[in-house]
Amino acid sequence: MIRFGTGGWRAIIGDEFTKSNIRILAAALAEKIKEESNGEQGVVVGYDRRFLSVEAAGWVCEVMAGYGIVVRLVKMEAPTPLIMYCVKYYGTRYGLIITASHNPAVYNGIKIFTEGGCDASEEVTSDLERHIERIRDQEILSMPYEKGVEAKLIMEINPQNEYVDSIIRSIDMEAIRARQLKIVLDPMYGVSKTSLQMILSTARCRLDVIHERHDALFGGRLPAPTEETLKSLANYVAENQFDLGIATDGDADRVGIIDNKGNFLHPNKILVLLYYYLLKYKKWTGPVVRNIATTHLLDRIAEMYGEVCYETPVGFKHISSRMEETGAVIGGESSGGLTVRGHIRGKDGIYASALLVEMMAVTGKELPDIYEEITHEFGEFHMEERDYRFSEKKKAQVMKRLLEDRELPEFEDEIRHVSYIDGCKVYFKNDGWIIARFSGTEPLLRVFCEMENIAEARKNCLLMEEFLRVDEA
Repeated sequence: MIRFGTGGWRAIIGDEFTKSNIRILAAALAEKIKEESNGEQGVVVGYDRRFLSVEAAGWVCEVMAGYGIVVRLVKMEAPTPLIMYCVKYYGTRYGLIITASHNPAVYNGIKIFTEGGCDASEEVTSDLERHIERIRDQEILSMPYEKGVEAKLIMEINPQNEYVDSIIRSIDMEAIRARQLKIVLDPMYGVSKTSLQMILSTARCRLDVIHERHDALFGGRLPAPTEETLKSLANYVAENQFDLGIATDGDADRVGIIDNKGNFLHPNKILVLLYYYLLKYKKWTGPVVRNIATTHLLDRIAEMYGEVCYETPVGFKHISSRMEETGAVIGGESSGGLTVRGHIRGKDGIYASALLVEMMAVTGKELPDIYEEITHEFGEFHMEERDYRFSEKKKAQVMKRLLEDRELPEFEDEIRHVSYIDGCKVYFKNDGWIIARFSGTEPLLRVFCEMENIAEARKNCLLMEEFLRVDEA
């Protein structure tokens, strides 16, 4: 089965991520394009460093060419935001990249983008799934790669300079040059090194790079920038007295930050810092968009500046579409993905990194000092996060109790209201909240709780765990 989650289609290599399924998906997209246009607008195709990504991109190109669809193949290991930028830059109807983002190395997948360079909506992916089911048993058209190139149906491109230049134009490079920051980059064996190195070197930063070689196993760790996976980066920053450590996930659409003291900066804090910086220091105006599992400190900042914070379900497609509707300054999620008004309509860890560096240069402050400035004015929240793996039987039990019967634990905090737009989120009258929802990219139940006191957040997570009996999963 080919089913799209919050971050595209992802599957275990050799199980469902196979040449046959990749060709079926490509053919379904080709037929959808043909239905909507003559195919001349074409599609952009990219790939990351995962096992089979290069080959899968070739199979997609051959199928597209077989259906007469013009393909622009980014002929290099590319970050996801670069492909999104290309969809916007070349004005294509669709784009896709072969990646499983931050998933374990045994996974690969495909992300789909639509006009303007944004994540495909549920309407688009649902329609694509219907096309997939219809053609599953049909003959898939295909054209050998070399013939596709000769017929000018497959065009090899390298738009990295245009993408990098678009970021350089939007960043205060002079301020960064004057600060002369020492930065270490950890691409986590992924695809951000070249782009970030070009940007930061142009800004005269002293730059060291770790974990840069091509390793489809990602050094044996999860290619997601978390406190656990970035310990070596944290040690490098602290031991060598760097100003900043920057990490990006496998396809570079998420960012992880280590501050000058070697401490991991939670993605919630990154969002808070950047929204505050854009409002206070750059004098931008506008709302902010966050998903349902992201810090409510953004709400407080927005309210203080006479703005609004909009909440969406998990999935960046919801954030980008709400930003488009509201003209929001910034949108993001607690997993490290964000974008800013005027850039692409999807998350971009490379642009986010450059903007954080600009913030340090313009303010002349270290990140912990800026965050202390924020919490002194707006207060502070603390978040506890728990992940639970489960069997299909346990998933059905949890869904029935939580989402169908709508039962809740006996919380000590008074409840304001409960939302079921994405999992179950309980809002407390003291401004705290807790959510339990199933991941759209991995077989996990995720529980997040944010309170003004970390002990209270942990207590509520434990209550939810005991209530759902997920320890028995």
